[in-house]
Amino acid sequence: MTPPDVVVTGLGATTPLGGDIASTWDGLLSGRSGLSALTREWVDRYELPVRIAAQLATEPAETLKRVEARRWDRCEQVAVIAAREAWQHAGLGDDGVEPERLAVVIGTGIGGAVTLLEQDDLLEQEGMRKVSPLTIPMLMPNGPAAYVGLELGARGGVHTPVSACASGAEALAMAWRMLRAGEVDVVVAGGAEACITALPLAGFAQMRAMSTRNDEPERASRPFDTQRDGFVLGEGAGVMVLEREEFAAARSATVHGRLAGIGTTSDAYHITAPEPEGIGASRAITAALRTAGVEPSDVGHVNAHATATSVGDVAEAAAIRSSIGDHPVLTAPKSALGHLLGAAGAVEGIATLLAVRDNLIPPTLNLDEIDPEVKLDVVAGASREVELHAAVSDSFGFGGHNVALTFTQA
Repeated sequence: MTPPDVVVTGLGATTPLGGDIASTWDGLLSGRSGLSALTREWVDRYELPVRIAAQLATEPAETLKRVEARRWDRCEQVAVIAAREAWQHAGLGDDGVEPERLAVVIGTGIGGAVTLLEQDDLLEQEGMRKVSPLTIPMLMPNGPAAYVGLELGARGGVHTPVSACASGAEALAMAWRMLRAGEVDVVVAGGAEACITALPLAGFAQMRAMSTRNDEPERASRPFDTQRDGFVLGEGAGVMVLEREEFAAARSATVHGRLAGIGTTSDAYHITAPEPEGIGASRAITAALRTAGVEPSDVGHVNAHATATSVGDVAEAAAIRSSIGDHPVLTAPKSALGHLLGAAGAVEGIATLLAVRDNLIPPTLNLDEIDPEVKLDVVAGASREVELHAAVSDSFGFGGHNVALTFTQA
């Protein structure tokens, strides 16, 4: 029996470019930057060398009920906001799918770090009685998936991949496997992250992984550029509603595209550094093409993970050349969105799907002089219209996690 195709019927997001899909996609296509200076008091208190970030364009409290905003960690808030939009976009409603045939997979890299740090401060300064009884549900990494599952009444499984910066993409890959296996009919899947606070910034800064271009926030994230000096931390969430094709057809759902294939591998090389030749990443891309039944020559676009680190960008370019070739047109959304960590793969997967749907590739910002070792065509300056049959989105995470997703037209 042939496994069912997996189609995308709903999209939702809240990012540094906008509080929904439309504003985020418009921001990417128009070349707008979501990066800005950090003005919070703790930046000066801790004398942080990094004073820029990609903060949400729309505060969660503007759309959530007051009680929701108080009871949920920021990471959980953005997950629910994105899931609500995706669910509405899919047109499923209250009775659109049996609860036992509905699953949720929301990945995160860190989870409720803001809650953990705030409650630890309360414990240290004012004692145990000031610690919130909601601390554990707010800080646990499965909290975003759990609250989305509760919201939708999902009884087909609620899962949380925690694979650093590949978490959101791995959530989509897991959803694809569940649907292909016939375990459920619908999966709400994606990634969420919101940890712009002192400790993560200090930790990444100590690793020398982040840009310190504090005087030019909008020009700080420079994937593939010769002057790149690291990533810029961002926050947000991206969620897709994925369905078995026959289930979507039976309810006459609008299909925006297909998650046609996936590939997941691991480097077994280093806890933070990528394998320099991109061998594991290349195997993930090859698997994503194979499972999609797509030839390398069919791939017109790659949405690159491209964090603007000196080693990572070059290794990824090598992986793309070895697995697909030098013909696909690339873009690097982190130049505009910052690095959303566990949400990055999901938000960028959405961008890849929309590029295939609209035959438009957003520009990479701040690409003044491309690194000669990249040897690929990277869109810069303005969006480019390209007729696309298939596109690949790459995601890589600390620990050597590699995920590639192949999207095709509806």
